[in-house]
This record gives sequence, C-alpha cells and structure tokens, in this order.
Amino acid sequence: MRTIKLLLFTVVVMALSGCVGRREAVRHADTLPPIFPDYIGITVPRNIAPPNFEIAGARTIQAVLNAGNEELVVIGDRYVDIAVDDWRTLQAAALKSDGRISVSVSAWTDQDEGGVSYDPFDIFVSEDDVDPWVAYRLIPPGYETWCRMGIYERDLESFDERAIITNDQNNKGCVNCHSFAQYDADKGMLFHSRGIGGGTVVYQNGVIDKIALESMGEQMSGTYPMWHPEGRFVVFSSNKTRQSFYAHSRDKIEVYDQGSDLMIYDSKNKNVLLDERFTDSLNWETFPAFSPDGQWLYFCTAKAVKMPAQYDQLRYSIVRVPFDSETGQLGEKIDTVYSASRQGGSASFPRISPDGRLLLFTLADCGTFPIHHKEADLKLMDLSKLDTTKESIGEAVMLNADDINSPDVESYHSWSSNGRWVVLSSKRIDGSYTRLFLSHWDGKRFSKPMLLPQRDPEHNVQRLYSYNIPEFIKSQVLFDADEIAELFKMN
Repeated sequence: MRTIKLLLFTVVVMALSGCVGRREAVRHADTLPPIFPDYIGITVPRNIAPPNFEIAGARTIQAVLNAGNEELVVIGDRYVDIAVDDWRTLQAAALKSDGRISVSVSAWTDQDEGGVSYDPFDIFVSEDDVDPWVAYRLIPPGYETWCRMGIYERDLESFDERAIITNDQNNKGCVNCHSFAQYDADKGMLFHSRGIGGGTVVYQNGVIDKIALESMGEQMSGTYPMWHPEGRFVVFSSNKTRQSFYAHSRDKIEVYDQGSDLMIYDSKNKNVLLDERFTDSLNWETFPAFSPDGQWLYFCTAKAVKMPAQYDQLRYSIVRVPFDSETGQLGEKIDTVYSASRQGGSASFPRISPDGRLLLFTLADCGTFPIHHKEADLKLMDLSKLDTTKESIGEAVMLNADDINSPDVESYHSWSSNGRWVVLSSKRIDGSYTRLFLSHWDGKRFSKPMLLPQRDPEHNVQRLYSYNIPEFIKSQVLFDADEIAELFKMN
C-alpha cells in the first residue's frame, strides 16, 4: 500500500509506507465527524476540485482517505487541504474499485488535547464529468451596495476564480442576467449593464457589442434572458421590478413585478420580435426558457393583480408554446405544463434537462422572486409523460426531488451539459447568503448536494456575498477588460 503524508504546518510532502507518522487519537467518538462543509456521503464528479473541510475549534486535523490500493494521509493545523494531484489519484483508484473513497477523521482541540477519532464515512466518485466552469454573479445580499458586484467564472477542476465583468468597468452600474448559448460563450454570451452608459452586452464569435433593447420597438427592457440553442435568437422578459420591506414577516423583502412581457431578440437582423398575446396587461410573463431542441418556449405566467397589496395572491404557472427557429415566431397552441391554480404554489426558473425529458423549477407559496422565500424548494417534472390533450391542461408526472432541498431557500438552478449534474443556489448554510451546491442526477434521484469546494473552507462563510444565477460553461470566458471598459466610456 502506498501512503502519502502531507505535513501542512511544515509544508513538507513525502511518500511513506505503512502507517509511519500517522497520529493516533486517545479516544474514539461513536459518531460521524462534525466537518464543515458537510461532505459526508456526497457524490462528486471525477473532475471536481478536492473537497477540503475543517472541524470547528480543531488545532490539528487528520484525514486518512482510502480508495482501492491507494491511501492518502493529510494532516493540517486547521483544515484538511488535499493536493489536487493526490485527489485525482484517489478518484482514479475509486473508479477502478467500488467507486468509494473512505475517509477517517481525527481532531485535536483544547477540549481533546489527546485527540478524538470519529466513525469513517464515504465519498462516492461518479464517472460522470461536470462542465469544467461555472459562471455566477457575486452581490451583497441586501441589494443596497450596488457599487460592489461582478460576474465571475470558477474553474471547478481547481480553486481558480476570475472576474468576467465587474462594475469597476461600467461606471459602478449594476451587472446582471448573464446567459450563454449551449454552454459556450463563443457561440453566444450576454449580460445587462444598468446605469450610466448601460445596455445589453452581446458577445458572439469573438465580437463584443453593446445594444439598446429599449430603442427597438416598444421601449421594453430585457431581463432574464435565454439563448436559443442555435445561437441566433435570445428570449427575454421585460419586467417592471420593485421591492418592498416588511417589519412583521418571516420574509423581510419581497421583490415583485408590476408588469412583465416577453420579447425575442434576433441577433442576425438586430431587431426585436413581439407577440401581442404576451405583451398585454392582463397577464404577466416571465422567466422564459427554450427547450434544448429549440422547438418549445417555456415561461411562467400569472394573472395580473394589484401590487404590492396583493402580492400573496400572485401565483405563476408554467406554460409552453411552439417556436419557429427560422422566423422567431411563436406557435398558436399554449400548453399548461404546471398549473398554479390546480397544483398550488407559484413557479419560477423553469429549466429543461439537455435530453428534454425533465423540467426542474422553483416553487414558492407566492410571488416571482423565490430567493427571499424560506419555503422555496426545487420541484421536478417528467415531460416525457406530459399529456396536453385535455384542453391544454398539462398532466406531467411530478418526480421526487426531496433529496436536493433543505429547510431554507432553494432558488436558481442549472443543468450540466450532459444532464448528470445540477448546480443550485441555496441559503441552507446560514439563511442569509445564497451559496452554490452541486448534485448528481443518476436517472432516478438526486444525490446529497455538496457545497462548492474552496481551498480554505472558511472562505464559504467569510465571503459576505451571495452567489447568483449559476450557469455551467464548457470553457473559460476570455474577455479583454479594457475592451469591456471601452463600451461604457462616456463621450
């Protein structure tokens, strides 16, 4: 058996045999270790960064990881810091055996100077890769400090993070609502910039441009975009968004719309297409999403109510209409996929799996902005069993998604390009900040969500920003910072 020992406090790495140098704790606790993040029993992609962890109050922590014929001993003065190369060796050994990495943890604290060992646990390694990058916005959760935010990309195979755009480059305006065509920034990427010199920045085939959607047609601004899979069209909702604050409510902030419609941008002809059925004031449409084959446009819709007085009566259903990828026109038939009046709650963020079979969405009690609703959970539907023969009332089968939810907020989510992973934003750590979690879909159920690994686990709680709109991407976005800043220069 080959054993590797990492002495972090002396920064020495050496290959050893047997159990030489391993520390032995004086007592054993018949319980699983209280590690943070909670990586006990998680399933990981074979190309993910090491899941480093800590135990609160530990002066020294030791982890012994075994997979197949490989053993790794890691000793740290505060947290377990696993070298990427050693982690890859362990993962490869696990995939050649039973797919498990067994982890035994011991800790030395002021209360247990002689050390305490814990029951071992398993980490399961999946042969399914995850897309190597994820893009997200970092923003203070109170929405009052707009001068500090940006859109970032994270290398999931390491701990590297890079800014795509920050508001140091756009006159301290808001940057938001980024979207990618088929997980590929070169095929198409865009984001919005609000404030002085703002506009919608579109990047395609190496060319960056800033367009003013408000000047095209009906003075409508674009929000919540999604690219059509072929990369020509982008669908937006046009929202009149406000927020209210409540002194006597569990959910202190309610973000809501006073109107919202659909619009489609044609990047080839540089114009906006509208359908009068989805631009009237009787119904509000939002959160549009194309199906992966490009043949359907899904979106959320609700009957207009008086806002904010009737915010608790606002409930969104999910519907779909056919889409013509040659003309950008929407078909006549409107199918109800999820009916709020019949099935309850208010739906948002519909996202269809790459094979077109599954619809994952967020369900809250009411409203259109679930990130502030503690009860918000993710729900899963089987679209392959959608029956639209009954007067356009959908009968899709609901699947069990309990494993992916928590007692706190689950909100935005995205499928990986192979349909085997979901990234979701959740407030389950502290109830205040949305952080990113990964979960594996094996075709029948979701695995226990794992917090996005960081080199130092404390980074997860010391970074006082919320992660917003996570989107998987296949490769790094390589904008030139000066080129972006040039778009926002004022004459």
